Amino acid sequence: MGKTIGYWVATGLIAFAMGAGGLMDLMQPPELMEGMRHLGYPDYFATVLGAWKVLAAVAILAPGFPLLKEWAYAGIVFDLTGAAASHAFSGDDASKVITPIVLLGIAVASWALRPESRRLRAESRVSTPSPAPLALSEVRAS
Repeated sequence: MGKTIGYWVATGLIAFAMGAGGLMDLMQPPELMEGMRHLGYPDYFATVLGAWKVLAAVAILAPGFPLLKEWAYAGIVFDLTGAAASHAFSGDDASKVITPIVLLGIAVASWALRPESRRLRAESRVSTPSPAPLALSEVRAS
């Protein structure tokens, strides 16, 4: 029960952060666009990030689609680590670097606590079969 509550709290928080942040990116208020330019990003990047964030929030909340959820969590990791690095390399203060790292921790908690119904099953994972071992007679012939 505690794991389920932890999952939904973490998932709700990260879905809200991604969804609200994505909507802000899509609305492109002047303060946000000034911040994007400060980080060195072109204006259109807010639209791209905003769409991805909103879609990620929907994907991690929706039932089913475990492979899509894996991709959404990966995108969230890329977004948040990129945000932290962008702020650090732009010389921003520590709070702007730490905030995405804290959100990253929440996203990792959501991913780690997800129930079986929201995980990829072993048989559904893509795997490359290992080559069959050569018989001793085939080794000698070559």
